[in-house]
Amino acid sequence: MIADWPTLKAFALGLGLPRITVEYPWGNEALKAHGKMWCWWSPLVDAAVFRAEAEEREMLMQADPTTFFLHPHYARSALVLVRAGHIDPGWARPRLIRDWRAAAPKRWLRDWDATQTPDGPGSKTG
Repeated sequence: MIADWPTLKAFALGLGLPRITVEYPWGNEALKAHGKMWCWWSPLVDAAVFRAEAEEREMLMQADPTTFFLHPHYARSALVLVRAGHIDPGWARPRLIRDWRAAAPKRWLRDWDATQTPDGPGSKTG
């Protein structure tokens, strides 16, 4: 399980996806994909922040409230918090890839996909 920001950051960067930058929005370190917030740790609570639409977020929180929760600051956004020490790499990997792909400009993504092997980090099966 991933327990802190340095481990999550290393895990996310270890996916080998291009166009990832380290930025400091609001004075806190975060990773951006294609210029958009992608992977970060909440400065308000000891938890990772992942994208999740409201319906999915509710399902995750109901299914596993020990792992998934919401701070009022994030309530109006399509985000869910994952407690430190509860971040399963098997859950995080496909989610990060999905969110990286969603942030990519469509034409750029088509061109990049054309150069990837089926097992590549951004592959549709990954």
